[in-house]
Amino acid sequence: MFKNRYLYLLLFYTALSFSQIGGKSTYQFLNLVTSPRQAALGGKIITLHDYDVNQAIFNPATINPEMDNHLSANYGSYYGEVSYGTAAYAYTWDRHVQTFHVGVSYVDYGTFEGRNENGLITGDFTGSEIAISGGYAYNVPYTDLYFGANAKFISSTLESYNSFGAAVDIGALYVDKDNDINYAVVLRNAGMQITTYAGMQEKLPLEIIAGISQEMENVPLRWHLTLENLQQWNIAFSNPNRAEQGIDGGSTEEKVSFFNNALRHVIVGAEFLPGKSFNIRVGYNFRRSEELRIVDKRSFSGISAGVGIRFGKLRFDYSYSRYTLAANTSLFGLMINLQ
Repeated sequence: MFKNRYLYLLLFYTALSFSQIGGKSTYQFLNLVTSPRQAALGGKIITLHDYDVNQAIFNPATINPEMDNHLSANYGSYYGEVSYGTAAYAYTWDRHVQTFHVGVSYVDYGTFEGRNENGLITGDFTGSEIAISGGYAYNVPYTDLYFGANAKFISSTLESYNSFGAAVDIGALYVDKDNDINYAVVLRNAGMQITTYAGMQEKLPLEIIAGISQEMENVPLRWHLTLENLQQWNIAFSNPNRAEQGIDGGSTEEKVSFFNNALRHVIVGAEFLPGKSFNIRVGYNFRRSEELRIVDKRSFSGISAGVGIRFGKLRFDYSYSRYTLAANTSLFGLMINLQ
């Protein structure tokens, strides 16, 4: 039982580390998607500028009056006992002050059976992490340009070790209303640990993301293009399972091409019937596909899909994301218009 749960936790961190260059930083849960809608579109979408109150957790520049008095809650079960959820709420004080936003993200790693170096049981332990954020966006007068910022306070508990941190997200959004095109860029997780787990200072998962989306004129579809991890060009690694074996018993590691590395920055998605009571969403994450696929076996890693259904003031969202043959995730979300 302990081995299975430990394996699930390793799988969870592995999936996250692929989205942030080998897991070279702490608080990796900050990179989890904020809602089923975002997950269905491939993840890390930053250009949604509508009622979706979840979007502001990823890009604060998208905070707008359409989110006023909207409350959302999202939940997903990852691997084993690992569960994850987010919640968000926005309130417009007045049209001059714009809109304020609060959000929370958490991950619960479940219960583990503790043992010492001799294999003797020492008691169960748990692990969990949480981030609480507050955000605000400013619309430059007489323009369609928006700037926003989130301040985040982070708490992490892993067995008997605790850590606290703080970070900010800074985003920009331009809405081209004439052509129904949104452009966005965001700097996420710029901050530091306030207290460490065991005296060693670790970096936060800093990331720069850019995105563009457009609603088609004659087709009920909005497409999305996201470029992730722009703070570092080379994000590819050589998979040892794809090394070429020589006749002398040696091996030559996989060579990742310029084009292959470029594609690993790309996420694409499409939403059919945007703004309607029923939506269909699909997405493809090239990085996830390339780094989690199994050699010589089709696993459809990187594909995601989902639906959104609105009943009056309630909206239900669901997404399914393919990681590997042994690891897939489903997210469920509910949004309520409290007006």
